[in-house]
Amino acid sequence: MAKNASKPRKSVSVSASASASASAENSTNGKMALKVKSMEKTKKVTQQRRPKSADKPKTTPKGKAVKLDAQKPKKPPTAFFYFLEDFRKEFQEQNPGVKSMRDIGKACGEKWKTMTYEEKVQYYDIATGKRAEFDRAMVDYNRRMESGEDQESEDSEYYE
Repeated sequence: MAKNASKPRKSVSVSASASASASAENSTNGKMALKVKSMEKTKKVTQQRRPKSADKPKTTPKGKAVKLDAQKPKKPPTAFFYFLEDFRKEFQEQNPGVKSMRDIGKACGEKWKTMTYEEKVQYYDIATGKRAEFDRAMVDYNRRMESGEDQESEDSEYYE
C-alpha cells in the first residue's frame, strides 16, 4: 500500500491536481513538495460528480412502437415447419407417452438433419408455393397502401 501511495498516478481528477499544485507552492522548505490525495478522497469526489443510476430510467425507449396492420399478409412458414406438422402426427402415434414439445422438436430436428434432399423436396415445394402466394399478396398490399385505399376503409369503419 505504501508503494502505491508514493507513486504519482496518471489519472488524477481536476480537484486533486489543483490542490496538489497549491500545496506545492505553499511549501515551507523552499523545495517543491507534491502531496497527492488518497484514493478514498478522489473516489468520493468522482462519485459525487457522476449521475446516480437511480436517477436514470431503467428502460430506454428504442423508438416508437410499430403499429400492427391486420390487413398485412403474414409470412409463410419454412419447409421445416411443414415437415414438423407431418412429423408431429407420426411421432405422437408411435410414442403416445411423450407429450413434451421439447422432445418432439428434438426428434424432429434430428430426423430433418438426416433426411436427404430428395426427401425434403416435397416440403420445399410447399414452402415455395406459399412464399409465392405471400409475395403476390404483399405486392397487392403495398399497392393498396400507396394508393390509400386501406386508409379510407379503416376510417369508414370508425364512423359507422
